[in-house]
Amino acid sequence: MNKIAGKSLLFSASLLAIGLSFPVAAQVGVGVKAPAKATVYFDGSRKMLDEKWTYWKGPRLAAELPIKWFIVNDPVDKGTAVNTNDPAAAGGKYGAADIVTNDTFKDFRLHVEFYISKPGGNSGVYLQNRYEIQVLDGDTTSHGMAAVINETPSPYYAYNGVGKWNAYDIMFRAARFKDGKLVEKPMVTMYFNGKKVHKNQKISQVWGGPNSGVDGGNDGGKGITDTPGGLKLQAEGHDVLYRNIWIQKMDIKEANTDF
Repeated sequence: MNKIAGKSLLFSASLLAIGLSFPVAAQVGVGVKAPAKATVYFDGSRKMLDEKWTYWKGPRLAAELPIKWFIVNDPVDKGTAVNTNDPAAAGGKYGAADIVTNDTFKDFRLHVEFYISKPGGNSGVYLQNRYEIQVLDGDTTSHGMAAVINETPSPYYAYNGVGKWNAYDIMFRAARFKDGKLVEKPMVTMYFNGKKVHKNQKISQVWGGPNSGVDGGNDGGKGITDTPGGLKLQAEGHDVLYRNIWIQKMDIKEANTDF
């Protein structure tokens, strides 16, 4: 297997010759392409950025369409990527120029790749525009790189570092409600550069207040609702790039996101 095709992780194995199910491989890591049932949300093109994304209309929004994130040449491989360094977010003003998909999701499988150009580079990947998976060079705390922010330690050991592409592969199950009340917390399993770093991690709340994401202002972030949300990427005034983003909608019946 070509290294750029990602790491192949077998989660079921058998022998075709005796009529059992064929081995199934979960493809994860840098360079993994979207499966047939997934939708590509960013392929490096300006056209896809404008068609499938918009600014998040949060309380701190200071940017106006068209999106001011800009397309750049991929610094490592052929192709292009998008730079998050929107002028409206200068100085780390999160929420001022974050972008979010027009489509919204409940349960899903996500692949996203990011590149941090300089030490201290900062962004974030928000599941359902609520729950942040941190993108922050140099921070190994629970607020740091690849942490389910404020809820897990940072798996910094799996980080490829500045000047290299990194990949998150995520299976997310949305919170469940009954009669309007939360009965099951949202849950996530995540691979970071092909290494499983979070398994069936429950998420307790939205962190960062109303400027951070949907429901951030409800009961200090604990008052999450049943509304589907988009995938959000954060602008923090840094040269952080993204490429190869795809999502497959899922319907995860049981409280298990492991893959």
